[in-house]
Amino acid sequence: MDVAKRKQLVQDYIEAYNRFDVDGMLRPLHEEVVFRNVSNGEVTLTLSGKEAFCQQAQQALHYFSQREQRVTEWQLADNRAEVLLDYSAAAAIDFPNGLKAGDTLQLQGKSVFQFANGLIVSIDDIS
Repeated sequence: MDVAKRKQLVQDYIEAYNRFDVDGMLRPLHEEVVFRNVSNGEVTLTLSGKEAFCQQAQQALHYFSQREQRVTEWQLADNRAEVLLDYSAAAAIDFPNGLKAGDTLQLQGKSVFQFANGLIVSIDDIS
């Protein structure tokens, strides 16, 4: 798969995420996608398969009233894309970590995407 195709898959996924469009997020994903969230060097969530990803994405719709991932840098090589991100969100609920509804969250992180059969086969969100 060429660089332009890989970049387009990632852009489609991020744009759908920003629109709260779960179907759009699922479109570029492989059936056997693996998603990992890594926070402070620790894996806090692992999902295997498109169905598990869909269920988590549907639940997460209620966590924020606004959210945006904005790519600040691309690194594309082989069957992988690494993007540096500015992330902002407004909480829609109170979280156990002390974040309250209405609070804003701003983070920088990166997402690493890997590809197989013309689709995204893994996503590691790292913050």
